[in-house]
Amino acid sequence: MNLTSTIFAIVAVVCAALISYTVTPPVRLLAFRIGAVDIPTDARRMHKKPTPRIGGLGIFIGFTVSTLVFCDFSAELFAIWTGGAILVILGILDDILRLSALLKLLVQICAAGVAVCFGVVIDQVTMFGTVIEFGMFAIPITLFWIVGLSNAINLIDGLDGLACGVSAITSLSILGVVLITGDMTSALITAILVGSCGGFLPYNKNPASIFMGDTGALFLGYTLAIISVQGVFKLHTVLSFLVPLSIFALPLMDTLVAIGRRLIHKQSPFHPDRGHLHHKLVDMGFTHKEAVRLLYAISGIMGLVAVTYTDAMFHESRAWKSMIIAVAAIVVLVLNFLCLRKPSTRILSGLAEHISEKRLEEAKAIQESKETMELKETEEDGIADQEKQSK
Repeated sequence: MNLTSTIFAIVAVVCAALISYTVTPPVRLLAFRIGAVDIPTDARRMHKKPTPRIGGLGIFIGFTVSTLVFCDFSAELFAIWTGGAILVILGILDDILRLSALLKLLVQICAAGVAVCFGVVIDQVTMFGTVIEFGMFAIPITLFWIVGLSNAINLIDGLDGLACGVSAITSLSILGVVLITGDMTSALITAILVGSCGGFLPYNKNPASIFMGDTGALFLGYTLAIISVQGVFKLHTVLSFLVPLSIFALPLMDTLVAIGRRLIHKQSPFHPDRGHLHHKLVDMGFTHKEAVRLLYAISGIMGLVAVTYTDAMFHESRAWKSMIIAVAAIVVLVLNFLCLRKPSTRILSGLAEHISEKRLEEAKAIQESKETMELKETEEDGIADQEKQSK
């Protein structure tokens, strides 16, 4: 890229961010006017007061306007605009009326079908140097990927700023991959998506003043799926499918675990619950911000592994160097997780300086109270056993 192209791309990203940022306040007002407000009525919801939804409309507007102005028209863009508009309308209706899961799934399949009609198809992958053609299974696999990733982004939208931030991080990972491989068309589209997410994130970070709702989550998942099909799946790497799987590892794993958990409990895969990874972290004592930062780090590290694994990085040695990054990342994440588990270690590590000494003392008092109660119960059980033996 020359200097002119770089400036052009920067202007496009800034434009997307500014449009998304300035459009969100009117969208917030619209949400109140049309009743697209999320009222916390159960324990699954992490917010305490009514919060407007449909914030994803701002992301969609920022992305659409910027791509119309700065990008050359292509089948990929027409697929995103058309299918994305369908999902945005679906999301707005769902944020107002709470549509059935089956109806939403059918509309998502139709939107994915629109992408297929524009030529967005996973027709092959590379495995150990051999190109595997999917043939008649190409379209079903593509539909499954687009619908699956759309729902995966939607399912992690449980904490302020989580889904939007993870989408931005995965977009940056894809941007790194396509820049390395020289796909400048996908690179500009992805960069604009990053800017659109960045413009909305200030309103969505904890405490959020607006949620992006299904409107934004479905659109982001759909857009990321299409970009990944066009710019990532078709890489000529030893195992090409590992690159997108690594980039989207966090939302995909959380979704697979959620579906498995619901099926084990004989529930519908679409049944909402409080068992997602972000819920577990909060239940363990992490604050919203700490949980989100930890998940950001996981997403970023998996994206770094994907970027490292591309052919242009390290060439023949990329596999073991990617493995080194992955192992080192896991070790660091485990160490940080252990530091963050308890309020006392959070203070000592410096990772949670906002926790006051009063809260630390309260946490210690609660822990000591639990230990005292357990000791008392043990003593009472021992006395009861002795009385039974004496009788």
